[in-house]
Amino acid sequence: MKERQSRLKAIKNLIKNNTIESQDELLSLLQNEGFDVTQATLSRDLKLLKVGKVPDGKSGYMYALPGDDENGENEAIYVMDFLRGYVSIDFSGNIVVIKTFSGHANTVCNALDNLNLDEVLGTVAGDNCMFACLKEDVTHEAFIETLKKHLPGIEI
Repeated sequence: MKERQSRLKAIKNLIKNNTIESQDELLSLLQNEGFDVTQATLSRDLKLLKVGKVPDGKSGYMYALPGDDENGENEAIYVMDFLRGYVSIDFSGNIVVIKTFSGHANTVCNALDNLNLDEVLGTVAGDNCMFACLKEDVTHEAFIETLKKHLPGIEI
């Protein structure tokens, strides 16, 4: 029974500290930790721990423990906030100018900040417009592609 408890603890730690998209990936990580476990046993362990899959914020899903799915839910809220509030996106150098509906700039800005895009250095919001400063090496096209990955349905 001790091995099972330590295995369950290891599964929890691996899920908390890694983005794991499949049982095969988790099985491999467990084996690297020294656990000799079968796919069937792992499947039962995941059921016992009530592990589920949640959106990873990109284009796939990842394993999460009960209560961890709040991050996925929050990201979905940020996506909706952004899509609901923005009007247009334009560029000037490494500055992104995002026009919003009146009073929505703070919400859109907050959404962009909370999506934690690596391409963005920082943001500033007004009333109906917000600015995002891109890192030096980020092209406009690369930023648009990142937005499309994080904001399904965005029309630019």
